[in-house]
Amino acid sequence: RAHFYSLHSGTGASDNAAGSSVMMEVARILMETIKESGVKPRRTLRIALWTGEEQGLLGSRAYVAEHFAETDPRGNPLSLKPEQEKISAYYNLDNGTGKIRGVYLQGNPDVAPIFRVWLDEFKDLEASTLTLSNTGGTDHRSFDAVGIPGFQFIQDPVAYFNRTHHSNMDNLDHLIEDDLKQAATIIASFVFHTAQRDEILPRKALDLKEKEGDK
Repeated sequence: RAHFYSLHSGTGASDNAAGSSVMMEVARILMETIKESGVKPRRTLRIALWTGEEQGLLGSRAYVAEHFAETDPRGNPLSLKPEQEKISAYYNLDNGTGKIRGVYLQGNPDVAPIFRVWLDEFKDLEASTLTLSNTGGTDHRSFDAVGIPGFQFIQDPVAYFNRTHHSNMDNLDHLIEDDLKQAATIIASFVFHTAQRDEILPRKALDLKEKEGDK
C-alpha cells in the first residue's frame, strides 16, 4: 500500500505518487503472473491507496478501525475484530523514488528467516538488508499498532529528505523509473510469497489498551 495524498507545495511525485504508482504496478505484475502461470494466490490480495496520511494516517487508521480493531483516537487497539486474525501482512512504500535495499522488521525477529529467503532472490538488484529497527511516520504503523505485521521497505534516500520531501521540488522530474521498477518487482514477489504460505506471518505480542470505565 501507499498514500495517494500530497502537500500543496509540490505535485507530490515522490511523496507519495511514487509509492502509489509502484503499488499499481505490483497489482499489474501479479495479475499478469497469475494469468500466465495459472497459479492462483491462496489468500486474498488487496491494494490500497490511502488519503489523509499527512494529517495523521487518517485513511489507514479509519480502515483499520472499520475492519480490524476498535481503537482509541491515537490508533491504539481497545479490542480486536474477527478479521484481524485473517490478515497475514501489510507492505508499505513511502520514502520517495529510491530503490529498495531491504525491509524494516518493526521489532519482529520471527519474520527474519522468512524474509531472508525471499530477499536473497534479489541480490542482483542490490536488496539484501533486514533490520529489526522500527520506522515510523507512515501507514504501516496503523496495522502494526493492532497486531498485524506491517512493514515499510528500506529505500535509497536519493534527495528525498534533503530536497523533495514536502517541498516545491517534489515533482515528476525527481523520480527514477528504474528504481520504481525494481521496487515493484520486489514487492510483488513478497506479496505473492505471503499469499502462498500455509500459515500467516509470525506476529508480535499485542497489548490491548483498557477502555475508559474498564479500569
